[in-house]
Amino acid sequence: MTTAAMLALAMVIDAILGEPNWLWSRLPHPAVLMGRAISLLDRLLNRGGAKVLKGALVTAILALGALTLGEALSRLGWVVEILCAAILLAQRSLADHVAAVGHGLRQSLPQGRAMVARIVSRDTAQMSEAQVTRAAIESAAENLSDGVIAPAFWFLILGLPGLMLYKAINTADSMIGYRNARYEEFGKVSARTDDLLNLIPARLTGLLIAALTGQLPRWPEIAADARRHKSPNAGWPEAAMARALDVALAGPRSYHGEMRDLPWVNGQGRRQIGPAQIDAAVRLLWRIWIGTLGLVIAAALALPLV
Repeated sequence: MTTAAMLALAMVIDAILGEPNWLWSRLPHPAVLMGRAISLLDRLLNRGGAKVLKGALVTAILALGALTLGEALSRLGWVVEILCAAILLAQRSLADHVAAVGHGLRQSLPQGRAMVARIVSRDTAQMSEAQVTRAAIESAAENLSDGVIAPAFWFLILGLPGLMLYKAINTADSMIGYRNARYEEFGKVSARTDDLLNLIPARLTGLLIAALTGQLPRWPEIAADARRHKSPNAGWPEAAMARALDVALAGPRSYHGEMRDLPWVNGQGRRQIGPAQIDAAVRLLWRIWIGTLGLVIAAALALPLV
């Protein structure tokens, strides 16, 4: 079976099943196992001097381990490859987590804050309804790239080893890729490697959103906002989604008790937003998923060796 055909089936399985509690309450999720490995390496190596070099060693260990494991699993046959790919894609779980924020806001503002705190790292205790909504939509855009398009991209390019490599580095970036006293040096190589692996997928995600929502004529605006974003990659899907939904994203927010005056994305968009816009973002996630699935199926039919 071709790689594109396997990816199409994996996308459908993920969309239907997501992350079933009955399974992951009994077995550790692969992402959890990756996290445990990273935590162990952090405890062992993140001390003393030469932290950049030690962090580079961690990145190399993770990359080699992921590639080796991916290759070993792929040799077990296409059924194993499809199931592994489905487990490591995150469309259903992403849509469910974002939708939960909208459901929470409809109950109460504190419930909305509690739900959004599950998917963002910024301070949520004093958020207004609009700030909760923006955080949920920004998470939807960024994780559409990180959790769906990028894994699919690397699976198409390098098969299961490529997907495992991407997930290992992306997990490392989420754990040790922070610019703080503990990880500024130790996590630098992991963070830069993650930036590199997301370079094409992030822009591809922005392009897919723009193409499927009639926003391609505004691509120069999308690109301008993306380049002003604090992240070299997250700005592309955020800027495209902001225009697709006609909302303003980013802007000032608090991290660890410190306010950061970040530039607005699509600053002329609506700022007084709430659950209805979160619902629209979830519908957009599924529209992009359908479009991506269509492209993958077309590739499987047109390029039988891919």
